[in-house]
Amino acid sequence: MTKLQLGVIGTSNISNVFVQAALETEQYELRAVYSRTLNKAESFGEPYHSKEAIDDFAAFVSHEAIDVIYIASPNSLHYEQSIQALKNGKHVIVEKPAFTNPDQWEEASKIAEEKGLVLVEAARHIHEDNFKKVKEEISQLNEIQGATLTYMKYSSRYDLVLEGQEPNIFSPKFAGGALMDLGIYTLYAAVSWFGEPEEAHYFAQKVRTGVDGKGTAVLRYNDFDVTLLFGKIATSSLPTEIYSLEKTLRLNAVVGIEKLEEINAKSSTVKEVAIHPAAENTLYEEARVFAEVINHLEEPEAKEKLAEWTALAKAVNRTLYKLRKSADLSFNDGH
Repeated sequence: MTKLQLGVIGTSNISNVFVQAALETEQYELRAVYSRTLNKAESFGEPYHSKEAIDDFAAFVSHEAIDVIYIASPNSLHYEQSIQALKNGKHVIVEKPAFTNPDQWEEASKIAEEKGLVLVEAARHIHEDNFKKVKEEISQLNEIQGATLTYMKYSSRYDLVLEGQEPNIFSPKFAGGALMDLGIYTLYAAVSWFGEPEEAHYFAQKVRTGVDGKGTAVLRYNDFDVTLLFGKIATSSLPTEIYSLEKTLRLNAVVGIEKLEEINAKSSTVKEVAIHPAAENTLYEEARVFAEVINHLEEPEAKEKLAEWTALAKAVNRTLYKLRKSADLSFNDGH
C-alpha cells in the first residue's frame, strides 16, 4: 500500500510526537512541514527526512503531493487552516480543540463531506484500548450515581504570565486557557462514557490575561452529575472516579490510563481490573486508526467509524461551547 504523504502545520512538541507515531505505523511518510519561519520548518523536518520545508501557506495547502495535513497550530488558527486544507482536497487531522464553536464544526464537516474527505479531531485518548475498556466497565454498572474526572497539571508557560507576558496557551487571542487545553480531555471522556449532558456549567478561575487558569465544570444528566476538575496553574494527583450503587471505578487518569480499580460500595474492598499496557508513543493508536479510515474510506466500516468520531466531536464541541459561554470566556471567533 502506498504510504500517505503527510504535511504538518506546527513545530511544537505535540507535532514531534505525532510524526513519530505516524512513521511508526508505517502508513505515513513526512512530505512537507509548514512554518512561517523556514528555518523552523527545516529543523523540524530534518530528523524525519521530510522532503520539503515550506513557509508559504497557500503553496503548502495546495501542494499536489500532500494527501493529509496534521494541524497543531494555536487553537484560533485551526478553523481557517482546516477550511483551506479541505478546499484544496486534503484530509485533515486537527489537534484538539479542533474548533472554538459549533458553527465552525458544521461548516468544516460540510466541506469535508461534500469533497469526500476525512476531517478528524485528534483527541488521542478515546482511541486507546484502556479508555475503551473503561467504557465497557461503565456500561455494566448498576445505576450510575455520578463521576469526578480530573486533569490538572501546572504549565511552565504560566511562569511567563506571572512575568507579565502572554504566551499563546494563555491568550484569548489564540483561544487559550485550561478548558480548551486540558478540560477538553475530561469533557471527551464524559461525553464518550455518559453521552451529551442536558446542562453544562463552568466555574472558572481566570488569570491576568483573561483566560481560565483552572476551574470546575458540572455536567448535568437526567439522574446524576459529572464534575470535571482541570487546570494549568496547579497540579492535582486526584484520581478519576465513576460511582454506581454497587461499586466505584477508580482510574489513575482520563488520559494514558495505566491503572483501573473496582471498589465495592458497601465493603470498600478494592479489586484491580486487568488492563492493557500503555503504548510507548501516546499518539500511535490515533495515527494508526486515522490512516486506516483514510485508506479505506469507501468501506462501510471506515465510514461508520468516521461518522461516530464526527458525532462525538460535535457533541463535545457543543458542550465545550456551553461551558465557555457560562464562564464568559471570549475569543476572537465572533462568538
